[in-house]
Amino acid sequence: MSLPGFLIRLTSRLWLLPGCIATGAVAISPTLLHAQQISDTVQNNLPADAFPGGATTWVKKTGRSAFTHYSANMAFEKRMDFKLGEALFQRMWVAAPTRTKTTDGLGPLYNSRSCIGCHVRNGRGHALDPKNDPDRTAVAMLLRLSIAPQNDVDRELLASGKANSIADPVYGNQFQELSVPGIPAEGRAMVTYRDQIVTMADGENITLHQPDYQLQDLAYGPLHDGLMISPRIAPQMIGLGLLEAIPEHMITDQADPDDANGDGISGRANRVWSIADQNVTLGRFGWKAGMPTLDQQNKNAMQFDVGLSNSFYPDGAGDCTDAQTLCREAPNGNSPEFEDLEAHSVITDLILYYTRNLAPPMRPNANDADVLAGKKIFTDLGCVACHRPSYQLPVNNQHPEQSGQLIWPYSDLLLHDMGDGLADHRPEAQASGTEWRTPPLWGLGRTKEIDSRAGFLHDGRANTILEAVLWHGGEAQQAREAVINLPRSDRSKLIAFLKSL
Repeated sequence: MSLPGFLIRLTSRLWLLPGCIATGAVAISPTLLHAQQISDTVQNNLPADAFPGGATTWVKKTGRSAFTHYSANMAFEKRMDFKLGEALFQRMWVAAPTRTKTTDGLGPLYNSRSCIGCHVRNGRGHALDPKNDPDRTAVAMLLRLSIAPQNDVDRELLASGKANSIADPVYGNQFQELSVPGIPAEGRAMVTYRDQIVTMADGENITLHQPDYQLQDLAYGPLHDGLMISPRIAPQMIGLGLLEAIPEHMITDQADPDDANGDGISGRANRVWSIADQNVTLGRFGWKAGMPTLDQQNKNAMQFDVGLSNSFYPDGAGDCTDAQTLCREAPNGNSPEFEDLEAHSVITDLILYYTRNLAPPMRPNANDADVLAGKKIFTDLGCVACHRPSYQLPVNNQHPEQSGQLIWPYSDLLLHDMGDGLADHRPEAQASGTEWRTPPLWGLGRTKEIDSRAGFLHDGRANTILEAVLWHGGEAQQAREAVINLPRSDRSKLIAFLKSL
């Protein structure tokens, strides 16, 4: 990839980063080196699922940076593209206009000034916490907004698949709590929690926290009477390119929308609009599988989270609606010099390569006795009916890092009814208000190590893995009850397995 002038200075700095070797240094083939590392660990009797991403798996010590490493089988000459993408993922955008045209275009309304602002060290976000973070200084979550279709145009948009939902006519697709100078932010999201006690069969009490959200200090008038709100924390970023490489038929062949086999599990595929292909296709990214590709997921986040125009979402005003006049009239960073966009194709392509190649870390304790016992319990309880352990990816010469890998994400990427307890009551494309995509479990045990504030489930309400399990309902109700009735020793082994992922 040739580099335009605006990246030259950034490039020169990146030579100093770890993994970037200056001209003249002796380079060892990363593929051969990684193969030797895996061979060494296999000799220590680690099973295949100790390497969740196959040959992409990062096998060195990680710590809090566990989710920041490139695919371990990446060719040396591609690491610069990864590092450039990382730098752009971390870039702090500013309001237009500025003299530095390549960094302006923020907002006018936004949730974060950078991608990394929500995806802290590429890990999960966290829920609103009015007790410990009253000033809302670092909240890696957002609120999606929509209303029921109001007319034939709205109904046709939904029926055609060209829209996943109908935006609020005033506040748009997403509630924006931040804004550039001179433009009022939309308001403030607040939350209160109601505690629920679950008593395990052995007498242990587990406290669950049911959130209730309110939108306050509204700057643009009242909310729509039928407004639907869905809170979402930022998901972890590892293995996204591997998920995209799973052939569509491997996902759809698992679907059983009418529960024909009678096992109580009725996974469905979401079907969503592909902007690149201009048709309806399989959704696989996002909490409700509302995005078809990683590229569209990235560009959607740039537009609605940061307010950056790009080739899929070229509006320089971001999520500003026609009712927000000052917002629509504010200067933007769309520049003829850069494809009349704020985040042009060089930027989005580098970020795509970066997000496609964030490697899952190795599971060093995959062969521990308690972990293996917990894995068997996980299988016996039927959890694998939704959390499918593995996929064999086909050969793909266009994406050599992901090509031919045996991966262990523990997800079927399908929609499942999770019951009223987790429902947001907000449809998204073909996903109902009680359905969620099965989240991949790789990296689950590293969540708190990456960020101690990070939470589990779509809105971060669960502080522990066990709390997340106990929120399962709907199709997972039977498995939840089985966990409640496990002896404490078996429950500990199950959690040990989940923490090993």
